[in-house]
Amino acid sequence: MCGRYTLTQISPELIRKLFLLTYLPDLRPRYNIAPTQHVLVVREKPDNERGADFVRWGLIPSWAKEEAIGNRMINLRSETVADKPGFRGPFRHRRCLVVADGFYEWQKAGPRKQPVYVRRADGQPFGFGGVWDHWISPDAAEIESCSIITTAPSEFIAPIHDRMPLIIEPGDYDLWLDPAVQRPDDVRGLLKPYTSPDLTAYPVSTLVNSPANDDPACIEPLGTPC
Repeated sequence: MCGRYTLTQISPELIRKLFLLTYLPDLRPRYNIAPTQHVLVVREKPDNERGADFVRWGLIPSWAKEEAIGNRMINLRSETVADKPGFRGPFRHRRCLVVADGFYEWQKAGPRKQPVYVRRADGQPFGFGGVWDHWISPDAAEIESCSIITTAPSEFIAPIHDRMPLIIEPGDYDLWLDPAVQRPDDVRGLLKPYTSPDLTAYPVSTLVNSPANDDPACIEPLGTPC
């Protein structure tokens, strides 16, 4: 699964260039982004304008009866997201990229679990494949929310964890975000582990276990790379 991640590289010029954005909200460095918090997502708008907005992490589908369902919908599996009746609508019509520059997984280490930080070796941001939806509560409150899609692990991630977030290659951003591409088979080929050799990983402190901790100490190396 993907239950924590980071966005520490917040240069507006860099993010605009990488994701070809027409607008971008103000950002601050985040070292321990957790479920139910607001996260930065890139979406293609109907007028062909691509922008980044903050939405809640934890998908609340438009058909949901209560907001709390979002607490359980932080991740959707790549193997089923395109076909499950409850999520195939967002997958076909409301795909997004969740902007990140690293993520945490918890590796089994005897009786405990060791947090491991995974990022690109060059520190550059990237996009998780995700879906978003718009929900209206019984009292007419409106919430936009998202979920990060996960895949089987790559050969690099497998010793650390049995799942990993879906990372979309930059060359596939246009296809993934295109609202006119609505047949699942047209994007199903993107639902695969990220096998590029540019990832690095190293153990970090258990500070990351608490969402209250959100500072550079969360990503400080604890030992040698994995």
